[in-house]
Amino acid sequence: MDARTVLRVLAAVAPNEVWLAGGWGIDALLGRQTRDHGDLDLLHRSEQEPAVRRALGTLGYHETLDLRPVRFVLSDGATELDLHPLVFAENGSATQKADGEGAVFRYPADCFVTGSVDGVEVPCISAAQQIFFHQGYAPRPRDLADMRHLREAFGADTHF
Repeated sequence: MDARTVLRVLAAVAPNEVWLAGGWGIDALLGRQTRDHGDLDLLHRSEQEPAVRRALGTLGYHETLDLRPVRFVLSDGATELDLHPLVFAENGSATQKADGEGAVFRYPADCFVTGSVDGVEVPCISAAQQIFFHQGYAPRPRDLADMRHLREAFGADTHF
């Protein structure tokens, strides 16, 4: 997936609120693409899901995997979008279901920030939130590189 596709997806879903996460979210924080990306992780307001899906449908995306309530995947045959529904509280924080048993991932209000893709300002999640989500599993080489980039750019502490 290239930067042009990321920007096309973001333009299509506007004015709905989405945030980049995962690899593209890290690259947005850094303001540059650091590696190839196989997909695009998008966080979205759960109540906006029908509108987001309709907008992405106009680009040829259709659902290929349903792992709700946690996430679902859309594909246009060439690229994949991994969508994660968020439920927001009045204070601006959000939660995402982590399983069907009631566990949740927490997103503090201050984790919703901006970065840039190809010189265009885009919504994404903070370095601290990215680091938080890169815990509890054996890192792949790309995870090690992503965390190294965040350490170098932000002086952040990471666990690997």
